[in-house]
Amino acid sequence: MLMIEETHNWPLARFIVPAFPKVNIFSRYAGRMTSLGIIMVATAANKLWGWRVEVIDENNYKGPRDEAGLPDHAKLQQERPALVVGFYCGLTSTMERAFDLADFYHRAGAIVLAGGWHVHYCPEEALDNNIDVVVHGDGEIVIKQLLAAIRDGAPIDGIPGISFSLDGRKFTNPPAMLEVACLDELPYPDFGLLRHVRKIRNYPIGRIRGCGKNCEFCSVKGKARWASAEYLFGTVNWLVETRGARNFFIVDDRLEEDLEGTMEFFRLIREKYGNKLHFTVQIRLEAAKNIEFLENMKAAGVDVSCVGYESPVDEDLRSMHKGYLAANMLEWTRILRRYFWVHGMFIFGYPSKDKISKFGALELKKRFQSFIRKAHLDSIQVLHPVPLVGTALRKRLQDENRIIPQELVSLRRYDGSFVCFRPIGMTIEDLQVIPFEIMRWFYSPFSFLRIPLRTIIFPFDFLIRGWWRWHRDWLRDIVKYGGHLLVQRWSKQEGNQGFLRELKRFGYHIH
Repeated sequence: MLMIEETHNWPLARFIVPAFPKVNIFSRYAGRMTSLGIIMVATAANKLWGWRVEVIDENNYKGPRDEAGLPDHAKLQQERPALVVGFYCGLTSTMERAFDLADFYHRAGAIVLAGGWHVHYCPEEALDNNIDVVVHGDGEIVIKQLLAAIRDGAPIDGIPGISFSLDGRKFTNPPAMLEVACLDELPYPDFGLLRHVRKIRNYPIGRIRGCGKNCEFCSVKGKARWASAEYLFGTVNWLVETRGARNFFIVDDRLEEDLEGTMEFFRLIREKYGNKLHFTVQIRLEAAKNIEFLENMKAAGVDVSCVGYESPVDEDLRSMHKGYLAANMLEWTRILRRYFWVHGMFIFGYPSKDKISKFGALELKKRFQSFIRKAHLDSIQVLHPVPLVGTALRKRLQDENRIIPQELVSLRRYDGSFVCFRPIGMTIEDLQVIPFEIMRWFYSPFSFLRIPLRTIIFPFDFLIRGWWRWHRDWLRDIVKYGGHLLVQRWSKQEGNQGFLRELKRFGYHIH
């Protein structure tokens, strides 16, 4: 009884995933998942004596809301006051929301922490927006040291891997990013720390951190590191046994980074579960060359592969440092589709390093549509190039004085839905509108009409082509209609024309 009373009186550390903009590419999955990074940091914090820990994911939330329909943090703080509040700041598009909440909690007297790629590259910006401490690198290490120091009233200025404000001065030159020495030593993610969550349908898991490909547009840097196959297998077992999990999203940027370990993980899964579990993965397109790898994944229950095609144009691929060209992309895609549902991720209008673009906007649009049609992709997303902080792309565009000022294109618009720079070879209007035209073309409303038709012809189609092919086409039509509704929602709530009028009002030539 004494232990229960002591625990109840322990201070609370609340970790928050800020809300995405109203409707964007993440909206479809936001209500069924959460961020693995924030769960891992919160899990590490929960191992520390003297603290209570909880996680609020604003994108997967069913608790009290304010007048704007957002989570009501005033009420949350009234019911369970948090002494420490930590923010996940890995997505630039959520930073405005993070800064707003940091201001609220700062005024409430809480100590405000933040970690993630955006604040890692922009610590001074974070410290100027009511964030007290920026964590660089693996947060599982630093969070324990920070919470222990706060609990004991000790100074934090000796803790490595942080930027912080002290007596009005900013210390923004921390040592190199801290890394967990052995990822196998990390605890399994505790999703039970989530409060006011609707439901986790797809559990994010992972064992690989970093990426050695150095794509120009990507902010994830550093040599790849990984935990053992046994660690990830143990994570899956833990979630199956404690939460009844059946669907998993492996968040590793490149699943094949440690091919041997990945093969071993799926072998372990196959031996214990067969294909009764379901996995979504992210892989590079050239993984299709390894048939043994694909068959191993399929046998272990991998259903969906998310592939960063980026562009079917060789000039774009060279600028991005993708490491391959378009010649083999269709062949590799046909191989992948024999095994998985293939979700293609594209970037339209990537800023070439050439001063003169070889393709006009309409020609580029036709090339994208032609490739998507020939590849028979199951689902797609087409984004605008985003000059994220910490990327070589942003530096190049800054040097060329092409980035649109933040006063016009705010951080919340850095989600791939808006033009962020002045293009060459096409107008701003073309670059803004055409990705959505490609999405509308693919996610046609006519797919709704095919759903009952496929249902009616099921007995005949089943006899001719079999269950798998019929079900895949039927599901693709459902997904396409859902994608159509999502694009329609975005057009109503944000829309292209309002954004373009705003740019034109401030003197930008959009036509």
